[in-house]
Amino acid sequence: MKVALAHDHLNQIGGAERVLRQFHQLYPDAPVFTLLYDEATVGDYFKNWDIRTSFLERLPGGARWFKWYVWLMPTAVEQIDLSGFDLVISSASALIKGLLVKPETINICYCHTPTRYLWSDTHQYTSDLPQPKLVKKILPLVLNYLRQWDYIASQRVDYFVANSQFVAKRIKKYYGRDSVVIYPPVDTAATDLVEPQDYFLLISRLRPYKRVDLAIKAFNKLGIPLKIIGAGEQEVELRNLAKSNIEFLGQVTDQEKRYYLGHCRALIHPQEEDFGITAVEAMAAGRPVIAYGAGGALETIEPGVSGVFFQEQSWEELADAVIRFRYESFEPEVIRQRAQKFSRANFIDNWQKYVSKVITK
Repeated sequence: MKVALAHDHLNQIGGAERVLRQFHQLYPDAPVFTLLYDEATVGDYFKNWDIRTSFLERLPGGARWFKWYVWLMPTAVEQIDLSGFDLVISSASALIKGLLVKPETINICYCHTPTRYLWSDTHQYTSDLPQPKLVKKILPLVLNYLRQWDYIASQRVDYFVANSQFVAKRIKKYYGRDSVVIYPPVDTAATDLVEPQDYFLLISRLRPYKRVDLAIKAFNKLGIPLKIIGAGEQEVELRNLAKSNIEFLGQVTDQEKRYYLGHCRALIHPQEEDFGITAVEAMAAGRPVIAYGAGGALETIEPGVSGVFFQEQSWEELADAVIRFRYESFEPEVIRQRAQKFSRANFIDNWQKYVSKVITK
């Protein structure tokens, strides 16, 4: 069986890209079709892969200013020729699921989320966009067209797989499609449990919807050490907001990330995530999570066992949760065992069983 993989954009490294890497390990001979590949940004993360990009990458400023070409993305997706493949697996959080395939080709979408800027976050996306008022007035017209196309694209998928129950509900709401939930693979390999140091940790892309600003405001008031791993378009703004007790570490290696996770008092998780791989990685290191009580966190974190929730997404509520938090009341080994439900081994087993079932229908 000839397999093809597809992913929206290879221009960042996050949870979706880690899932794609697991798919590539399962299907190492499969080419990866994507709208663009920014090797300068992602380094050797996808090194030696058979990556096939769309015409968007070759447009002026395509890699850097690709968002300005969003209106061309449906055309770019539909021009991808998959006529020679028996099984197509798209790892989608935007438009790549709208691939055109032959009737006999099996088309599975592993959906990280229905396209956020078209559905659940569309008003916030327009409001937060750092563009002139004229652009913000025109943008809803473009998004309306893309929303209609995205819905049509969702009907082309034979089988949806959601990364959480939270996402499965949104797939049903926005696309009217049923889905099976297979939690994404997390590196839960055992590491030495160590005594935590005197800092909290936040790992995130620095973008508005990640709500890193809430953590900075809370820790500015508390004066407690906070380390932040990650980069993004909000970095300058967030650095200017932060006081001296907050340290920005930028992008780090996987080994460095494991070190910081293992030695923190707790991971700070202020955003609503579709699943939240980083929270489970913290649990795998035996560290509890202080999380906003919404989204995928409700499926991964057990209050009082592997973390605590704050119910209102405000810096005041987060600060209160940190003040009340007592790391001594958590048992690292129990936390780590809770993370095993989301291991790579479980993902591989569940995925292979599901694909075998679909193929034999």
